[in-house]
Amino acid sequence: MPANLIAQYGWSEPLALAFEPHARAGHTPGRIVVQQRDGYLVLTDEGELRAKISGRLLHEAREAGHPAVGDWVALSLNLIERTATIHAILPRRTAFVRRAAHLRRPQILAANIDVAFVVTSMNADLNPRRIERYLAAAWQSGARPVVVLTKSDLCPDPQGQAAEIAALAGDCPVLMVSARQGLGLEPLLAQVAPRETCVLIGSSGVGKSTLVNAFLGEDRMEMQAIRESDDQGRHTTSHRQLVLLPSGALILDTPGIREVGLIDAEEGASAVFDDIERLAHDCRFNDCGHAGEPGCAIAAALKSGTLDPDRWAHFQKLGLEMAALEEKTERVAKDVERRRNAATQKTYRTTKKDARGGD
Repeated sequence: MPANLIAQYGWSEPLALAFEPHARAGHTPGRIVVQQRDGYLVLTDEGELRAKISGRLLHEAREAGHPAVGDWVALSLNLIERTATIHAILPRRTAFVRRAAHLRRPQILAANIDVAFVVTSMNADLNPRRIERYLAAAWQSGARPVVVLTKSDLCPDPQGQAAEIAALAGDCPVLMVSARQGLGLEPLLAQVAPRETCVLIGSSGVGKSTLVNAFLGEDRMEMQAIRESDDQGRHTTSHRQLVLLPSGALILDTPGIREVGLIDAEEGASAVFDDIERLAHDCRFNDCGHAGEPGCAIAAALKSGTLDPDRWAHFQKLGLEMAALEEKTERVAKDVERRRNAATQKTYRTTKKDARGGD
């Protein structure tokens, strides 16, 4: 087993400083490399160990959320059984978060990531509106987004489609690849430096696992072919897994996401829709509602054709979603605070009663 294995997975001096209180408690650092329903795999200097979270952390996770792949954690080890217990999560430097309608709280998809590959295939699945959503969430995460257009060999006009996506991606790099033909892989991998972590995000069947296998030079990740009937991909990856590549970079494959929700993504949306925000600043009135007011730059751009109506409609839809999520978040926070106050008052009454001898 190589010495200082965690250094290959991104361990650094700032992390060591943050870990000092846990080291004094006798814990060992590790990084979560696989997340499954029944537990985790953590990477330590002793190798990979199966891990579960402690009872205390499980209780805290009801409000704060569970550990995620990419998290650095404090562990107690059982090297005889090759198991570990997760006691704490170190502060996350970045996090890719989604909020879906069926989730009670935000879900951390990946933590401590440097680069986010927004992956979509150049077939019937190519959807500019979905790419905008992924980009907004990626910018919000704190990672550097890169749009990856896979299966370019299946597209009759790859350059034309890439130009359309580049027009909505702003300063974000847009790269075309064909894993089957081995085209574009080296420039794509060059986007991630050794010891940096990259997450692959995108719908099922767009070629995320195929990319990982191409980078590894072996078929380690399970794949399935797209359906010929509707050109849609089949679900392949069933869990999140962080993989060390021969280049020294780290790459995290995620299950396909059918529903991408945003929470607190105002900054991310601003990065994706900066053209619309610039237009809004040119409106005659600062409080322009873009609904027929005189001197509305948005209306003028829509009329002249310089602003895509679908892009404008999607921008408005995301704004409404984020406002609704903010309202729901505030409501949930108030409910949590009310329950805490009720529990505190109950404890106070019980303590006061015991002090009086139960009368």
